[in-house]
Amino acid sequence: MTLRREFDLIIYGATGFVGRLTAGYLAGAAPATARIALAGRSLDKLRAIRSELGDPARDWSLIVADADDQHALDAMAKRTRVVVTTVGPYARYGLGLVQSCAQAGTHYADLTGEPLFVRECIDRFHTLAVGSGAKIVTSCGFDSVPSDLSVFLLHRRALEDRAGELASATLVATVRGGLSGGTIDSGRAQWEAIAEDPSLGRIVADPYALSPDRHCEPDLGKQSDHALRRARGIDPSLSGWVTTFIMASHNTKIVRRTNGLLGWAYGKRFRYREVMYAGTSVAAPLIAVLVAAGLATLARLGPTLSRGLGKRVVDRLVPEPGTGPGERARDNGFFTMQTFARTTTGTRYRAMFAAEGDPGYKATAVLLGESGLSLAFDDNPRHEYGGVLTPASAMGEDLADRLGKSAMTISVDRIDD
Repeated sequence: MTLRREFDLIIYGATGFVGRLTAGYLAGAAPATARIALAGRSLDKLRAIRSELGDPARDWSLIVADADDQHALDAMAKRTRVVVTTVGPYARYGLGLVQSCAQAGTHYADLTGEPLFVRECIDRFHTLAVGSGAKIVTSCGFDSVPSDLSVFLLHRRALEDRAGELASATLVATVRGGLSGGTIDSGRAQWEAIAEDPSLGRIVADPYALSPDRHCEPDLGKQSDHALRRARGIDPSLSGWVTTFIMASHNTKIVRRTNGLLGWAYGKRFRYREVMYAGTSVAAPLIAVLVAAGLATLARLGPTLSRGLGKRVVDRLVPEPGTGPGERARDNGFFTMQTFARTTTGTRYRAMFAAEGDPGYKATAVLLGESGLSLAFDDNPRHEYGGVLTPASAMGEDLADRLGKSAMTISVDRIDD
């Protein structure tokens, strides 16, 4: 379905740190004919951002809309084919925009790593979006495009090779970059919600919490996102140690939702997990233990740290929302995601997804920007249905092709024993 609107794409939250980076990326990457607008709360700040972007953005329109003004969000959504938003925490500021897009049949992409927000979007807006044709695509940044597309492409390769369904896959993340203030604020918003309603903790802990039909998921026993092991236990080509990956809990839910949305195409007995590479140095085992123990403790104490003395201490230690590193630090970051998979016939594959640039900033601007362009311009009949979707189920190979052309490294290889 091609929406006939005033704009092809609106960047909402364009005056925030990641919003500015995304706007800057689109100024260079979008087609010259693309009709793009910048949106946010302050007209003066929007004008300043547009002037910084130079000639490509000279004619971009500016839209003032506050996240608390439902009428303004509704009007904005009706004017465009796609909204990409960097305004978080999404559970606090994002539900109104999702509602507007679902009602208007407007495609939507965000950067959320908040499973409680995604679950609420599914419960409240999935049926509405299916009816309007809106693709509400969550987690279109470092969380969770590399994870989601890697498994999707592994599935496609196994299908082409007639090698059976995916039986298991483990993603090993090697990352250099910092946590943004917005990411930390999103985590705190989730802790606050759990502190007020402890039953929400069960959603965060459930690996199938975002499944389109929880009752259809298999009982594969305990599946934990906490990890501490030697890397060679994942694949003989690896050495050193792996530990818990901070975003595994969210990413794995997105991958499992994709499997369900695709009719459990990966397989009903598919197991998936993510770990972080800790290295091969003498200190690697200690680093792995400290990271795993720290994240396990944080998972237990997070709700306590969202209020009182704990909140005041965290406020002093973490970066402010909307802030981020300088250009040199962003350029020095990188990520490499290797996903090792085995099919039901015993065939092994490795997917590689890598990029230069800080994952939470420079790389995420590319991932979100290309997701927005894909939703606006890729009319693939295999991805025409609406609803609250995932990057792979909504855009699949179209997004992978775009990212491969944007200097990201994406490949799938068969591993011969």
